[in-house]
Amino acid sequence: MKITCNREKMLHAFQTVAAIAPARSPKPILQNVKLEVAGDKATLMATDLEVGIRYEVSGVETETPGAAVLPVARFGSILRESSDATFRIESGNDGTTIRGERSQFKLPSENPQDFPPIAEFGESSYYEVSARLFRELIKRTIFATDNESSRYALGGIKLEWKDNVLTAVGTDGRRLAKMDGPAQAVGTPAPFGDVTVVPTRAMNLLERALGEDGSEVQIAIRQNDILVRNPRATIYSRLLEGRYPRWRDVFPQRPTSVKIDLSVGPVHSAVRQAAIVTSEESRGIDFTFGEGSLVLAGQTAEVGQSRIELPIAYDGQTIAITLDPRFVNDFLKVLEPEKSFTIDLQDSDAAAVCTTDDGYGYVIMPLARDR
Repeated sequence: MKITCNREKMLHAFQTVAAIAPARSPKPILQNVKLEVAGDKATLMATDLEVGIRYEVSGVETETPGAAVLPVARFGSILRESSDATFRIESGNDGTTIRGERSQFKLPSENPQDFPPIAEFGESSYYEVSARLFRELIKRTIFATDNESSRYALGGIKLEWKDNVLTAVGTDGRRLAKMDGPAQAVGTPAPFGDVTVVPTRAMNLLERALGEDGSEVQIAIRQNDILVRNPRATIYSRLLEGRYPRWRDVFPQRPTSVKIDLSVGPVHSAVRQAAIVTSEESRGIDFTFGEGSLVLAGQTAEVGQSRIELPIAYDGQTIAITLDPRFVNDFLKVLEPEKSFTIDLQDSDAAAVCTTDDGYGYVIMPLARDR
């Protein structure tokens, strides 16, 4: 194999793909990235056998097609530390040589045929959604998942599709985030089932690899795995096992609750200020709504007290609830500061439900007020 590549473009692609290669593995070849060149197309591949990615690299000129296995740490460091604009990469039985304008490296290389195959997207029936929306679905739900729980299914995002609406859900049992968006079926794709829960690691990779352009993403559900493709990347992931909570039951129907409209930026600032005096043992912040203001109060014996007052458009009955500021901040920081949201409150013992006008919902369980 002989190619000439743009170093910056190769670095960006290599870093995206290398994120999935395991740092340790009983199969040492998995700690590498495979580069395959055929015709005018160069593809980087990595896998840990649970999640895999194929990523096309731009800015590559091919002299001789072929394949090379590139060690993540060494090759990544060469790309990152060099200041050369282009690299010439040549690989054969005796290793891989990387030549820059003022640098040269030679690395040992394993046999590319020993690298495990990574699934390609060959389905003719699939679901299609815009890349921009799919990244937003991930960003607004992934933080609520739980990779520490013994409930295995909580370590991923649940995907559902019905009536041309794709829904993503993440929960750790103490809060739940869900986001809806339009998606269409092409052909007759296999349905999303109760077990379509994609691991958080795979979703993180998808968010990085899919980009923010106006392209479309194709999603194919298979018996135990999922394939996702956009014009540059194809990502494969096994689905998580285990029963997922009945998440729709978490969104309460409360005709007598109080609904208050708030602005993201000012509330986010107030929560961050109030949380300055919280600690690992005492995390709660008291949120008191009434008389045209929202008052946030925190108190920790060994740290101190905080009281932040924010004018709001609510003059109804006073209602108070104690919430973990980390969970509130997680919701607010994935929204634009100028955006508004509605908080639905019943009393100090019932969940707070936050919603936006673009299909986003977030439920936070309250803390005991005598914390």
